[in-house]
Parts: sequence; structure tokens; C-alpha cells
Amino acid sequence: MHSKMSLQIHCGIMPHLPKSNLAPAEDRLDLSAPIPGAIDELPPSQRGEDISESNILLANPEALPLRDLSAIVRRGGSTHRHRVVIVAPHPDDETLGCGGAISLLCNNYDVRVLVISDGTLSHPNSQKYPAPILQSIREGETLTALAILGVKPEAITFLRLKDGSVPTLTSVNFIKAKIRCQDYLKAALPDTIFIPWRFDPHADHRATWQLIQAAILSLGIAPQTIEYPIWDWDTQQQQQRTDLVEISGWRLDIATVLDRKCQAIAAYRSQLGQLIDDDPSGFCLTAELLVNFKRPWEVYFEKIL
Repeated sequence: MHSKMSLQIHCGIMPHLPKSNLAPAEDRLDLSAPIPGAIDELPPSQRGEDISESNILLANPEALPLRDLSAIVRRGGSTHRHRVVIVAPHPDDETLGCGGAISLLCNNYDVRVLVISDGTLSHPNSQKYPAPILQSIREGETLTALAILGVKPEAITFLRLKDGSVPTLTSVNFIKAKIRCQDYLKAALPDTIFIPWRFDPHADHRATWQLIQAAILSLGIAPQTIEYPIWDWDTQQQQQRTDLVEISGWRLDIATVLDRKCQAIAAYRSQLGQLIDDDPSGFCLTAELLVNFKRPWEVYFEKIL
């Protein structure tokens, strides 16, 4: 969907049912995000789906409505400082997907960042940078990048789940990971939360969406939930879908902080091919992909309630 997308931002209130009437959050979670091996991961042609451009969410992002910060922060009758949590599957996703929003929000709002995985699978064959060292480097890069954007170190939390194995709803360790996310959100009590796009091609991103959604359900809270794409920007991985009628897309104007966002992205030297030289198969953000994160706007999605 592109130009036909409407901007409908909602902050609905979840009904408070007696606990005895509530099924466990993991049972109530609408598993819209596909899990590994699910039919949704088959090529559209094998699923018998229409693969027209209208089924690609980022087919024409320039046609999405352009909004300012008011699309995110709506005070209403709130008596506290608006609280925002950015959830990143890996160290760098928060800056790539939401760096502009973070920089804008840090001027006047309470911004916190939760990084889910340890990021150690980016260069698994490096001898110079084994997992413990790489974890430390990537966390340091995150602290540097977020400092550029205006986030204080004490507002950044690293959950350190294993990169490449963030638990999905069907994983045996999903409940344990969900409880950790739940405890974090219980303390943060966000008014707005940014999470990865539920249909992101990367399994860790989809798993992160499932963990946070299950934690929200368990707590019975109803923050404004905004989803951001990362790997859908890769045309090789873009997925055609037929279930996007309930999704609203829009762009956030970040022109005034774009230079700052680009500086923050540059802090991730390990992911830009500027640090680790002994793992030829290691991950590196390509120039083609980075172009999508250096535009004067960021794309976000919300489910129409």
C-alpha cells in the first residue's frame, strides 16, 4: 500500500478485565508476524497471491503523508512528561530506523532505548573480535550513537539475548524473555513505544515484535505503538502481502536533525566495514541500503484500531 494509505493514529484503551477472565498473553497474542518456516515466508508466487505493487508497503514511500512530531506526542490529559521507549532488535536498528525521531523527541520528552539482542552474530568468524569483545564494541557504538542523538547512558538498556535466536512465540524460552521485557516496560510505563515492523524480513525483528506485544498484553497497558521498517528497504527482501488493509503508514519529517542522525549512523563502524577485517563473510551495511536511512524523513506504520 502506498498513496491509498490513510493516516489514522490511535491510542486506544485496553479494557480492564478481571484476571481470572484473561488468558495468558502468549495465548491472546495475535501472531500476525510469521515465524520461521511459516507459509508467509514462501515466495508470493508459491502462495498464489497477487504480487502487484499495491501489496508492497514501501513501493512508493514518498506518497505517504508527511507529519511532524505531533503525530507521535499527544499529551491529552496526561500529567507526566511524555515517556517514549524505542525497542531495537540489534544495536544500530534504533538509529537506522528511528534516529531522527529520537533526536527530535530528546529535546523535550523522556526517551529510553531497549536493545534486545547482543549483536554478536554480525561477524561470527572473526578471530580478532570474538563474541564477548564484539558485544562490548557494539554496545559502545550504541552509547556513542545515542549520545549524539541526545540519549543519556542511563536511559539505555541492553537485554543481551542471543543474536540470531531472539525467541519467537513458539520457542521454549519465549516466556522467560517475555517476562524480562515485561519487567522493563512495567518500570518504563511508556506512553509511546517504537518496535520493529511486524513483517520485517529478519526473524529477530519479527520475534522482537512478538515479545513486546506479549509483554504489553501481560501488563494490560495500551501505549501508542509505532512500527518501523528496516529490512523491507532491501528490495531483494521486500515482501508482498495481502493483509495490509489495517495498517496506516506515514512519514516523520526529520530534516532539521538529519545531519545528527547521519553522524550517529557513522558511529557504527563495525557495521560499516570500517573496523573488522578478518571475517570476509561478516555483515556490512551497503551504501544502497543506507540511502534509505539518510533521507529527510522516516517511515512508520501503525495498526488501525
